[in-house]
Amino acid sequence: MAPTPDDAVPTFDTVVLDCADPAALAQFYARLLDWPMPEVGPEALEEGGAVTLDAPHGGTSIGFHRAAGFVAPTWPDPQVQQQLHLDFHVGDIESAHERAVGLGARHLHSHEHSADAGYRVYADPVGHPFCLCWW
Repeated sequence: MAPTPDDAVPTFDTVVLDCADPAALAQFYARLLDWPMPEVGPEALEEGGAVTLDAPHGGTSIGFHRAAGFVAPTWPDPQVQQQLHLDFHVGDIESAHERAVGLGARHLHSHEHSADAGYRVYADPVGHPFCLCWW
């Protein structure tokens, strides 16, 4: 099936925050927002583990990703800048990749689970990271 032009335009999907303990930070936000806390498996405790909170009535999710050597932001002190990256869902990764690079993004890394699922990491024109995800 040939991709449609809309398949290359990302839709806002998930905000992902790096942290030392994804389950603990997810629990905080679940309570703060009164969102359901998902089951957290042992993989969340491993390096690179993650927990995702889905908005109960649809919309943008919040992810929490375990990062090695996480250093908390010191904002407004500029010693350690604010830290987050954005995930965008796409229907056609190849078209979306070409579009992103054409707009000035730099491709940094790919993690393709299969032809039907994975993500690619990019830097925007000033260096902020974001992912194009498909599943």
